[in-house]
Amino acid sequence: MRVYIPATFDMLRTLAEDQQMPVRSGVGFALTPAVREYYTGGDEEELAYTAFLDAARASLRLLSIGDEQRFPHRRVVISADIDDSAVTLSPQDGESVVRLSPSVVTTKALAAIHVDDEDAEETTKAAMEVIDEADLGSEEAELALGDCEDNLMSWYGSQELPFLVDLL
Repeated sequence: MRVYIPATFDMLRTLAEDQQMPVRSGVGFALTPAVREYYTGGDEEELAYTAFLDAARASLRLLSIGDEQRFPHRRVVISADIDDSAVTLSPQDGESVVRLSPSVVTTKALAAIHVDDEDAEETTKAAMEVIDEADLGSEEAELALGDCEDNLMSWYGSQELPFLVDLL
């Protein structure tokens, strides 16, 4: 199953150096039956993109912890192909939420890496500051999150991981 895993740039370094990375709270996002049921329209790619956006929003939460050494205002999403036996659907936590056991992603499972570009840092920072307010229903905060989500993340192939963490 293709799983979108929220991450940070420092977590990417761990993945590159150790060939594996713990998945925070064991949570990923995927195109699940609950997503298919919730969204009545759209093709496979569009529905999968909703799970991807959920992972990108979760990356904002990881960034808001504030312990990032490099690129503290760039979202990261890892696309990984995880064996179905390691994935448990968790619709009570959200339509696209899945739990991974073991809660680790390896470079062998890596399909792609998605990272915000430098020009997205300002809107990402603004979204980090209001993500909790958006959860509480603030329309203004939700607009800030929308501005952040309008920034398309750059795509990197799995083979580019070592170069990405060393050269970016």
